[in-house]
Amino acid sequence: MFLLASSSNSPGLPSPDQVSQELSKICSDDTLICSTLAGWFKNATWAPWAASLITIILILVLAFALRKIAHRLITRIVNRAATGGSLTSRFRKGAATDGIDALLHERRKQRAETMGSVLKHVASIVILGTAVLTVLDRLTIPIAPLLTSVGILGVAIGFGAQELVKDFIAGMFMLLEDQYGVGDVIDAGAAVGTVEAVTLRITRLRDVDGRVWYVRNGTITRVGNESQGWSRAYLDVPVAYDADIAAVRTVLQQVAEDLWEDTELRESVIVEKPDVFGVEQLSDSRLVFRITVKTLPAKQAEVARELRLRVKSALDAAGIALVAAA
Repeated sequence: MFLLASSSNSPGLPSPDQVSQELSKICSDDTLICSTLAGWFKNATWAPWAASLITIILILVLAFALRKIAHRLITRIVNRAATGGSLTSRFRKGAATDGIDALLHERRKQRAETMGSVLKHVASIVILGTAVLTVLDRLTIPIAPLLTSVGILGVAIGFGAQELVKDFIAGMFMLLEDQYGVGDVIDAGAAVGTVEAVTLRITRLRDVDGRVWYVRNGTITRVGNESQGWSRAYLDVPVAYDADIAAVRTVLQQVAEDLWEDTELRESVIVEKPDVFGVEQLSDSRLVFRITVKTLPAKQAEVARELRLRVKSALDAAGIALVAAA
């Protein structure tokens, strides 16, 4: 008995009290797990390390589970945002809305997918970063110096990459506000052209000459979008000062009616019935009438060409001459 007692208290083997103290020290933040393991393993010497290992595994499993849930939630929100309702009923009355609906759906889809990708990366960084810091703290590794170093490094990078951060923030707001999208014809100040690609950092444009422009989002202070929602084609028709106003208006009104009755144009590019505004300008030598037509985005040039042909033919048939500007 004496030998047994002395061997159990020998310097090479910890006593049950020492095991309990070590267990309490390592597992101070999760006494439930520690007490459960202590009961399972009969206060074995390796019980504290087993408790720490199991706790770390649980932290990592929980982190990846939260990340998966966050990604699924973001995906659901993105899908719902990408399949929003139609906004074209107020533009088209009695005509098919497939054209504008398809364009708006594609714009919503691109914007939602980009924002979803950004949100997923942010969620992953926050969740996994918190898990890593918790594990390091669990392993009794001091995280205060690490956080200080990361903070100093972040400040240094922030000062050195101010323009990059500015570009990303501008890109985020541009996507959230849907200022423009792929396929839009825009005036970005530095360049005018068709948008070919949009990222959080740059916008790629191709102008009418085929030249490709890479414009940083942070340098865009104002944007003129010619293709958002709908476009408008207009035509000014100058006639002689002494021309019969009623006759000219009747001819132009008939052209507008014929254009609207053209099923192919109405179902493909025209949004609303054309309007004849009457006399838009008046001088001592001529009268200027104006016709406007709402069209699908970026289709105004196509409709304007067709409108010019029809107006010229109708005026020639009516014997009404056009007058050049003085």
